[in-house]
Amino acid sequence: MVSPSTCPVPPEQRPIEEFQQLCKSWFFAWPIKTQIDLNKALLISWLLILPLSLIVTSGSWTLRNDLPRLVLIGSVASLLLPLLLLIRQWLGWSYIHQRLLSERVEYEESGWFDGQVWEKPLSWREQDMLVAQHEVKPILGRLGRAMATATGLIVAGFSLCQAL
Repeated sequence: MVSPSTCPVPPEQRPIEEFQQLCKSWFFAWPIKTQIDLNKALLISWLLILPLSLIVTSGSWTLRNDLPRLVLIGSVASLLLPLLLLIRQWLGWSYIHQRLLSERVEYEESGWFDGQVWEKPLSWREQDMLVAQHEVKPILGRLGRAMATATGLIVAGFSLCQAL
């Protein structure tokens, strides 16, 4: 077993440490517990951007006299912020997932120009694999479901708008 003192990878660049940092992050912690917690955070972000979206939408001459379409288009446009937030979370969590599953750790000793690669010992690979499968994979599943829902709502909203 390799002791942490013999590992050349700086502690903050170790995949398990990067995972723990994401878990502590206010933004990246949204999907950690349950789908409901993630949905609440996304609903709040949607509600926060909705008034601005409605104001921007009300600038349209054609929509100004059609209140139902104005509200519908403003509401659908407001879904773009939660979708962008989900994409950012997906990128962060999938990066950590890939680093945990990798047999090697890429790291920098002092800057971007001196990248190194260190092969994980078997015990670290097993631990990282367990974290990737039992912690990160369910998070990616929740994010995927939320992105599919947001995308479906956007498509349904624009389809409904075309029907009106």
